[in-house]
Amino acid sequence: MTNRLYYDDSYLTQFEAVVTACIETHNGYEISLDQSAFYPTSGGQPHDRGSISRSIVVDVFCDDLGEIWHRIDQPLSVGTKVHGEIDWQRRFDHMQQHGGEHILAGSLWDLFRGFTHGLHIGNELSTIDVTMPDGRTRLEAEECLELEKLANSRIQQAVPMRAWFPTQQELNTLPLRKDPTTHKNIRIVAAGDFEMVACGGTHPDNTGEIGLIKILGTAPVRGKLRLSFLCGERALRNYQTLMQSANMISTALSVPMQEIAQGVSSLLDQQAQLREEIKHLRQEQVHLKAKSLLDKAITLNDGTKLVKAQLSQETELKDIASLLISEKRVIALLGSLQKEKGLRLLFARSKELDEDMTALMRDCGAKGGGRADFAQGSSKDVNILQMAKSYLLNHRH
Repeated sequence: MTNRLYYDDSYLTQFEAVVTACIETHNGYEISLDQSAFYPTSGGQPHDRGSISRSIVVDVFCDDLGEIWHRIDQPLSVGTKVHGEIDWQRRFDHMQQHGGEHILAGSLWDLFRGFTHGLHIGNELSTIDVTMPDGRTRLEAEECLELEKLANSRIQQAVPMRAWFPTQQELNTLPLRKDPTTHKNIRIVAAGDFEMVACGGTHPDNTGEIGLIKILGTAPVRGKLRLSFLCGERALRNYQTLMQSANMISTALSVPMQEIAQGVSSLLDQQAQLREEIKHLRQEQVHLKAKSLLDKAITLNDGTKLVKAQLSQETELKDIASLLISEKRVIALLGSLQKEKGLRLLFARSKELDEDMTALMRDCGAKGGGRADFAQGSSKDVNILQMAKSYLLNHRH
């Protein structure tokens, strides 16, 4: 079984080892070593990356027997002495995220008795799933601030983070935050006097190296509370990105950065007022267009007014048609030309008339339908409005 060097030293980035097995798979080659500093994917922490001699390590995992396997891009012979090298930037990022999770989970327990079930370190952010004693699946904004403040105060103490394998006798005396999930080879991680739990991951030697914890928010997931967070360099990058955005907004609004919220609120109020003004102007425009079309309408022998018009805006079709047929004895044949789609059509008539607009649209070869007094459709034939007018006049009683 592989001797896991990272258990004793999370900062170890180079090591010597001997290849104990090499298997060819459809994904490349998988090798085991007599000892390794590569962390395998487990406990919510992703695997390390790096190289073994000249081979690139693309995956590291552990089998059911506890053997660590390294997926590489070229074979290595059994018995070969190799040199392993860890991608330190990735390793330290995972150390910060995992170390921060311990501080966050312990603080959650102390403040709210929230029980943390698991960790997931993603490429962009990290999450923990938590069961709250009252069953709720969110934290209030004030609670997130309180939790964040406590967690960061513990980081700033820069107290040692220790990892070791206690004897069963010692284990029985330790004030663990929760019971271990295994019954042998139990490794304990402790941070100062405020966190102690079983864990096999990699962590900094002291809380200060975690740097910073930033809580992004909470949300319900499968009946539990999922808390998203960033630690260390990730949290710093997030802060820098937000500051850049805040600076840009501050400049655009011509307000101090601390008054951005008020500036945005004022801008939204102005937009709402402008939208209302635009709405009224559009309504006036529609009324004027409807009146103009009605003034130009053809008056039939029985007094019915026939409006045929092609409008520039499709969005105006329904509003103008509704205004037209709100008058007595009006038939409206309206269309709007759309690029590569032909004409959008709307045929409508006043309620006291008996012409069937859906049948008229169908008889003219257009696609569409609706009610007898209000039909919508389309046609590739740009002359269809004239066709509909002629058809209506020729078949009208």
